[in-house]
Amino acid sequence: METLDDSAVRGADLSRPLDAVFVNAPLRDYSQRPRVNDFTLPVLGMAYIATYAADQGFNVGVLDAEALGLGIEQTSRLVNRLSPRWAGFNLLAPTYEISAEIAAGLDRDIMVMVGGHQAKAMPAAIITDHRFAALEALVLGEGESRVAELLGDKRVRADLPGVMWLDPILRQPVTGGRPGAGHHLAPDVDRLPFVDRSFLADDPYRAPDGRVEANMVGARGCPYDCSFCGAAVSANPDVSIRTRTPANIIAEMETLHDAADVTAFRFVDDLFLGYERFIRRCMDAFTADKVGDRYVWDATGRINILHRADDPLLDLLAANGLREVALGVESGSERLLGYMGKRINPDMTRSVVRRLTERGINVKGYFILGFPTETREELAATVRHVHELWEVADCQPGTFRASVFEFRPYPGTPEWDRLVKSGRYQPKQLLAYTAVDLTTAGVDEAMRGRDEFNFSVNLQFGEASVAEVRAALVTLSREQHARTH
Repeated sequence: METLDDSAVRGADLSRPLDAVFVNAPLRDYSQRPRVNDFTLPVLGMAYIATYAADQGFNVGVLDAEALGLGIEQTSRLVNRLSPRWAGFNLLAPTYEISAEIAAGLDRDIMVMVGGHQAKAMPAAIITDHRFAALEALVLGEGESRVAELLGDKRVRADLPGVMWLDPILRQPVTGGRPGAGHHLAPDVDRLPFVDRSFLADDPYRAPDGRVEANMVGARGCPYDCSFCGAAVSANPDVSIRTRTPANIIAEMETLHDAADVTAFRFVDDLFLGYERFIRRCMDAFTADKVGDRYVWDATGRINILHRADDPLLDLLAANGLREVALGVESGSERLLGYMGKRINPDMTRSVVRRLTERGINVKGYFILGFPTETREELAATVRHVHELWEVADCQPGTFRASVFEFRPYPGTPEWDRLVKSGRYQPKQLLAYTAVDLTTAGVDEAMRGRDEFNFSVNLQFGEASVAEVRAALVTLSREQHARTH
């Protein structure tokens, strides 16, 4: 295997000792099968932590093993060669096993810290996992200030709320925290430094249309309780909802434009178009600053909020440069949407897609197939719903594209709790993620951009079999690819 250049660790000064390397583990061991898609979303959360730590004077770097298509041993060897004091991992259910194997391959004098959705959902299991024998800190929730404190002195973990570790004598997980330290749990998002893009492997990036694009976050927290989502409010009672001021958002846009000629932005947080008062404040500021004359931008949105929006507000979004909205449509079944806690129905979705696309705003819809309790007829209704939304947009200036996924359970979510309480599934089964190669059915270019999304626990959750769910997914993905190209 070829030797990986140390510069794969982004943002660090490699001429000086490293305080930390933050590792984004690959979704699969790419030494076994090379990565085939050529783009993945940047690890903004990890970059925020690295930027804050660097701002406090620490020498840190980010190793995005997924974006670089690295294997397990390759990743461990690179971290060992650089010999940082700390290695940090963002733990997610699909990458947990690979993260654990990378951690197990690190030199024992490298201290390990972890965070992320999986760390929050199953902290005791992670702290006692023998592969994380070097674990000195598990950070629950937003980590910027607590990670920086830990880099300064590991012993402060006893004072930091939401930091856990294994007591070396009792061999039980313990949690730090002292009165007056609660500010660490919800940092002021307007006071955080803008993300230093040198920590990211592929952001900003040159898009196919020639524009330079960058990803951004406009808010933290989510007030909704979608049963399948790790950001569900019931799974995150400790997370307060905070929006950045429009002036702060525009200032970061201007900074990125001045530094890298960025003229297109993607807001990846749930709330940018999911909270009407925030939308109106941002659009007033965008109008005053003539953002739409200079930039285009994409954002995630909530169907129920956009359904309530009046025509003048939608006109304002279009005038201010909104290029595409990503919507969680999920299903064509009203019953199943209610079961998920989505607060929408198919009629609302059709109306929102029509109103956006007639203004020239493109829409990307996300769909989940094989959801728990889904009947075969409800699966067919979702397939029909995709076709209906294509037809709605076909005669409009804007377009509709569908992105379809197989249901995956995530620990800590309301749906996970329902599945476990049903008695039909054991947590070990629900965590058995494996990569799925959908190209075996002869699908070629239609699947190339989906490589990072094709993983499954290979369990049947609804009436349709796993094979039936995947057949529908492949058919819709092929049709969407043909429509796009």
